[in-house]
Amino acid sequence: MTPKFAKVECMNPLFHPLIGQPAAIALLSQAIALDRIAPAYLFAGPQGVGKRLATTCLIQRLLQSRRETNPALLAQRIEQRNHPDLLWVEPTYLHQGKRLTVAEAEEAGVKRKSAPIVRLEQIREISHFLSRPPLEASRSIVVIEQTETLAEAAANALLKTLEEPGQATLILLAPSVESLLPTIVSRCQRIPFYRLSDQDLQTVLQRSPQPELLHHAEVLALAQGSPGAAIAQCEKLQALPEGLLEQLTQLPNTLRESLNLAKKIAKALDTETQIWLLDYLQQSYWRSGQASLEQLQKLEKAKAYLNAYVQPQLVWEVTLMQ
Repeated sequence: MTPKFAKVECMNPLFHPLIGQPAAIALLSQAIALDRIAPAYLFAGPQGVGKRLATTCLIQRLLQSRRETNPALLAQRIEQRNHPDLLWVEPTYLHQGKRLTVAEAEEAGVKRKSAPIVRLEQIREISHFLSRPPLEASRSIVVIEQTETLAEAAANALLKTLEEPGQATLILLAPSVESLLPTIVSRCQRIPFYRLSDQDLQTVLQRSPQPELLHHAEVLALAQGSPGAAIAQCEKLQALPEGLLEQLTQLPNTLRESLNLAKKIAKALDTETQIWLLDYLQQSYWRSGQASLEQLQKLEKAKAYLNAYVQPQLVWEVTLMQ
């Protein structure tokens, strides 16, 4: 079975940009070849392994029409989310009565106290979008990113839409089948996505704008076969205040140094980045042999405290003083 999938991956020009997902390519290619596009798909797999890229490739095929014969222009319209037959839904924060995506919240400098979710109002917007026929293509397309973040009311509302999508195809993206309600999963055709092999991971990163990632062993270890995660890890690493990582690598020698460093970390980094930093330090210490098992366990305990919303500066003070 694997050789057959690999052959499909090499021969299908539509999914040529997608690397390391032969099963997904084979299933989607077969659906296109037989003209049997499902009313709903569930792209299930880890973040950053190609689900969004596969979604874009499939959408480009499904939105082709006599009116839009320029593939490059169609790709641009899809990327800019300005095609009348495409609705792309992302989890949002609620800030002062306004919904903001993750990118919009970062741009506005909004402090995020809770994780973004896909809200009931967004599912209602999907229903309204699907209530009219497609304007240019043969079908409408709805994409829901991070479907696992659906609030309970939104998940129940989505079930009704999945039962009668009309002249449309819905594509749900989620980290696993288990992260969604079984009733939602049962209404979708499942397309599996997997973590990439070391060779495929290297291939993707060599083609990326940041091929230098291949020289960061700690980043690659944290990525666990996800090119998207590797790029995100590198961006976090580059965003750290100058000199901070060096201070943490050497570890403070006095109580004063520990307190000052704890204050600096808590002031400069949000909680999410602090938790990532602890992961990075664990990998770095383990690979270099700098830390004992006990010290690595203390870093793990610090992550648990931060996840439990303990005051960050206090967490770092206790961790660094030990």
